[in-house]
Amino acid sequence: MMIISGKEISVKIKDQLKEEVLKIKDEYQRLPKLAVILVGDNQASQVYVRNKERGCAYIGIESLKITHDASFSEAELLKEIEQLNQDDTVDGILVQLPLPKHINEDKVLEAIDPSKDVDGFHPQNVAKLFLGQKSLVPCTPKGMMVLLDEINYDLTGKEVVVVGRSNIVGKPVALLCLQKNATVTIAHSRTKNLKEVCKRADVLIAAVGRPKMINSEYVKEGAVVLDVGINRDENNKLCGDVDFEDVKDLVHAITPVPGGIGPMTITMLLQNTLEAFYQHQQ
Repeated sequence: MMIISGKEISVKIKDQLKEEVLKIKDEYQRLPKLAVILVGDNQASQVYVRNKERGCAYIGIESLKITHDASFSEAELLKEIEQLNQDDTVDGILVQLPLPKHINEDKVLEAIDPSKDVDGFHPQNVAKLFLGQKSLVPCTPKGMMVLLDEINYDLTGKEVVVVGRSNIVGKPVALLCLQKNATVTIAHSRTKNLKEVCKRADVLIAAVGRPKMINSEYVKEGAVVLDVGINRDENNKLCGDVDFEDVKDLVHAITPVPGGIGPMTITMLLQNTLEAFYQHQQ
């Protein structure tokens, strides 16, 4: 059984990005810049934003952190996004989700210039992904594809089952696997015979948001398991959607929680910021 360490792989990629940033600085006489907007005091969001700032500092790009309290209005937020859209020194714009209840998330995501949408959530980028065109791809699914590449896993002809149908993970990762010639099933809480469906998978992607739901009854021997879940177990310890201890002797390879998909997400965000930078130089 192979543990796919997103932590190690993400450091390797960040070091490559660091070298790339030095070349960018020489060639373009400026650094790529990521603007992150945080509205409200969601503690998990604050941790994510801090990690994103650290990631920017590590590879040497500029980060602009804009914070507002929860009373900040939707109109003010849209106006701020428009200013960042117009700012030629800003390459990537990220609005940290979730937003306070009075702000329409869809409206906010649509307001971001698609060429600066480093989260890959703008309808235009989603459509391009659907059509197989070059676009900014959501970070978590992109990270999963990189992990499969890193272990030299060829998806051609393989059966992939994605448990979870979110716009952020489930749907985009299914499209990315299709592009790599896999046969893809998207399963979810209403899927009949879910265990049997999952047991067919050569690659099982768990993105359901339920602690340790996927146990050995769901997993085919020799499968590759990618666990997107970040939950707390009964002892308040971090755990995934997969019962790691129960499936580890069955699988060919698996991502741990923590240290699996999580670190890759931020690394892909940094990579997307560089991609957006290059796009703006054309």
